[in-house]
Amino acid sequence: MILILVAHTNMDKQDNQQQPSDQEQDSSIFQSDPYSPIKTPDNIPTNLFILPLRNIIIFPGMMFPVVVLKENLIETVRSSHSQTPYIGLIARKKTDHEDVLPQDLYEMGIVAKIHKIINLPEGGISLVVQGLKKMKVERYIRTTPHLIAKVRYIDDIIQDDDETKALFRNVQNLLKEIISLNRDISEDMNLVLANMTSPQVLTDFIASHFKMKLFDRQDLLETLDVKERLKKISLVLSKELNLLKLGDKIQRQINKKIEKSQKEFFLREQLKAIRKELGEGKDEKSLDIDRFEQELKNLPEYAKKGIEEEIKRMKLMMPESAEYHVIRNYIESILKLPWTKTTTDNSNIDHAEKILNRDHYGLERVKERILEFMAVRQLKPKGHGPILCFVGPPGVGKTSLGKSIAESLGRKFYRLSLGGMRDEAEIKGHRRTYIGAMPGRIMQGIKISATNNPVFMLDEVDKVVSSYQGDPAAALLEALDPEQNGEFLDHYLDIPFDLSKVMFICTANVLSTIPSALLDRMEVIDLPGYIPEEKIEIAKKYLLPKQIDENGIQPKNISINTETIKDIIMHYTQEAGVRNLNREIGRICRKIATRIARESNSKLCVEVNEKNLDKFLGPPKVFDEIVRRVQSPGVAVGLAWTSYGGEILFIESAKMPGSKSLETTGQLGEVMEESTKIALSYIRSHCSTFKLKKMPLKDIDIHIHFPAGATPKDGPSAGIAVATSLLSLFKNKPMKPRWAMTGELTLTGRVLPVGGIKEKVVAAKRSGIRDIILPERNKKDLDEIPKHVLKGLTFHFAETYPQVYELAFSKGRV
Repeated sequence: MILILVAHTNMDKQDNQQQPSDQEQDSSIFQSDPYSPIKTPDNIPTNLFILPLRNIIIFPGMMFPVVVLKENLIETVRSSHSQTPYIGLIARKKTDHEDVLPQDLYEMGIVAKIHKIINLPEGGISLVVQGLKKMKVERYIRTTPHLIAKVRYIDDIIQDDDETKALFRNVQNLLKEIISLNRDISEDMNLVLANMTSPQVLTDFIASHFKMKLFDRQDLLETLDVKERLKKISLVLSKELNLLKLGDKIQRQINKKIEKSQKEFFLREQLKAIRKELGEGKDEKSLDIDRFEQELKNLPEYAKKGIEEEIKRMKLMMPESAEYHVIRNYIESILKLPWTKTTTDNSNIDHAEKILNRDHYGLERVKERILEFMAVRQLKPKGHGPILCFVGPPGVGKTSLGKSIAESLGRKFYRLSLGGMRDEAEIKGHRRTYIGAMPGRIMQGIKISATNNPVFMLDEVDKVVSSYQGDPAAALLEALDPEQNGEFLDHYLDIPFDLSKVMFICTANVLSTIPSALLDRMEVIDLPGYIPEEKIEIAKKYLLPKQIDENGIQPKNISINTETIKDIIMHYTQEAGVRNLNREIGRICRKIATRIARESNSKLCVEVNEKNLDKFLGPPKVFDEIVRRVQSPGVAVGLAWTSYGGEILFIESAKMPGSKSLETTGQLGEVMEESTKIALSYIRSHCSTFKLKKMPLKDIDIHIHFPAGATPKDGPSAGIAVATSLLSLFKNKPMKPRWAMTGELTLTGRVLPVGGIKEKVVAAKRSGIRDIILPERNKKDLDEIPKHVLKGLTFHFAETYPQVYELAFSKGRV
């Protein structure tokens, strides 16, 4: 900004000068003639005492008070004044130390006349000096005890041409605009500028009075060409003018907003008065308060007290204040919750069973559990809601099952996806101290459901992520604990809410990523993948009718038999669920819809069979490779369990001349790596048992590979399959086709039980396996598998590996 006061030194007891008062600054500007160049006397000496200045530069014509506190500099002033009234004033380059050396000063400064010396009561002196002429130090004659230099006086270069005149006029115009925008500058300054006809004086005047850095001010002092000085001044003034214009624009916008707010306030007050005179009712604030007090009757007693206090605070506030709207939103959030609204459960068990069977095929255990819940609720209506967790691969119907359960019970359904959630406040809400705070997702779901006993699905609970913002899984502990959720406390609401009537259903693909404390609060129900026979029924009863309806065709437009659906399942999909099957059926329906639209024949009937299936879906994507791949020695078929369900696992072994090394590939985890080493060590230590002539790894290298290398694999359940693959390699004898096995192998040859039997059996059935070797202690797990899944499968049980060997390589059933 432009300062109408003369620049001055800072008051600092470590420095030589003291900052003058505002009164001194105001008067100093008029202590010299601002309209014409200063007349320099002819008798100014060329050898001058030098007084260093800190953070100030004095220009010709400028009269200014300077306070000197340091003793040696006071002596410099007195010694100079005793010989001549003139003294050299030069700015310091560095101000970080007290001692001043010649190299710490600029080469160019000003010669000034000392008009008056005043002794100060607290010590030190005050000088009144007037800048006369620019000078340049040629050399320092003396540096102690005083700085004395030989100087050369310098005149400005003035060119009286059109460019100089144009620059001069431009500077004057810029100053006028700045004065008009800057309220700190008196309008009288325009009169001063109007009488200032010398470019030289104008530039020195601006440099003296304009706020800028010391380096820039010194640069203007050293610029002798007045035309160049005018250019530099123009640039500085243009920048300042742009800032002032921007500031003025911002101020006008602020004033406009303030005026608008004041106008709205006055209009509201007038509207209140008019309504009061006409008797037309209350204002908006009064209406809100009346509504809140009326709805307050629906709250339980423990919740009323806090809301009544908030309503009292609301009455004392203006509707225009930000805090008023925060309190209003908070009260509305509380009142919109269904504190006492409960839907009546459908107690007809037969009706519920009919709905569950209508929407889902199979899943007998889940349906049985829901019917049990309904029976218990009939006998004990005030019991806690169950907390179930459906675990299974994608596409088996976990989410849709929740909707069917809600319909069968006659309850509202709400689904909350937890996948990728990493903030604890998403579950329990933000505290009201934060701007934009809101209730957590659980309480928002309750509000949307408009009932305090909905079926609440927490989808993908195994995908919750812990981060620096907290652990959402830990926040779920209170909500999913039947002993605690009767008083669930949301951070935003800060009033306990009863969640004990809510039926929580969680879904997950795996259990390993769910914290044990959270898993302990849930009743886990496994949903294994479907076998081909189940998929056929699901496609006929659910998927095909759904796709016919979604694609705008009629059942009469498509003819597809059971064998064709089975062909789609076996050769175009490879999954535990039915999502891909649903997509493939949708593709067929869309192609038929395209034919009908193109031929404009709504009565068209298209037959889809095994012969023309590739015209709808392209060439087959999945092939039955079990028989072909197991024909080679060194290949065994294992069974694995993944988050996508059970899978068959091929294990391939190869040997070559080498140096007794074992290499494994296929992206294996540490446990599976150890299983391969255990299998090889067991075989080497029991060569005689398997009638091996040479000890394996004596003069060879062995490579064990698990195909599908892009898929991570881990766990001990492939132990017996790895040993079988190695023995098939060493004996050059392939194992029986359509046989598969799973089980952990120890160094002593024991076959230990493993998990995921149901999923593995379903995968084996789906892949065309006929015989399965299991650990003896897994025999009990077959009781949990539906009989239609076990149909067509033969199970063999083993406690030791020699039993596995005998089953896999005997001449019996293949």
